[in-house]
Amino acid sequence: MRVSKEKMAEHREQIIAAAAKRFRGYGFDGIGVANLMKEVGLTHGGFYGHFSSKEELVALASSRAMSETVAKWQQVIDEAPGDPLKALAKSYLSLRHHDNPQTGCLFAALGSDLSRQPSSVKDSVTKGEEQYFDLLTRIVPGRTKATRRKNAIVALSSMIGGMILARTASDPELRNEILNTMASIISKSVARAVQQ
Repeated sequence: MRVSKEKMAEHREQIIAAAAKRFRGYGFDGIGVANLMKEVGLTHGGFYGHFSSKEELVALASSRAMSETVAKWQQVIDEAPGDPLKALAKSYLSLRHHDNPQTGCLFAALGSDLSRQPSSVKDSVTKGEEQYFDLLTRIVPGRTKATRRKNAIVALSSMIGGMILARTASDPELRNEILNTMASIISKSVARAVQQ
């Protein structure tokens, strides 16, 4: 039975969306193509009708994950009553994000795995990373765009590092201490960095 172009596009989107979640939840090697295709109700053999390789899917799924994060961050910023950076840090360094890596930040879920990916994946991730920095540059303090860019790098690195540390802690008290400490100091740290 021949599948329409619309149905093919719908299937492709389902595969990318599922991969964006599963890769963040289990790692790039934690779920195979066969299981991913089964999850979306398609056959393993149909994968290559949508993608040239798993590498292509990893690049597209990474891009999708980062776009989802940018949209979530924009919503947090838009709804922030006061300091948008503080609101974003609190949201990022929350138990909700901690407990749900499959729907969270790609870097906090797959940072070290991303560094070992081929250039096609890194190129896709770099584009998303620039979206993160562009968004953060608009909300961090600083007199010049260059200063705000540096402060955006500090803020993002602090948030990611805090989440990674919290996820490695088996002790819930230590996990909460890391999340709460980082959430409370990020906007203060960035504000101090501006003055130096």
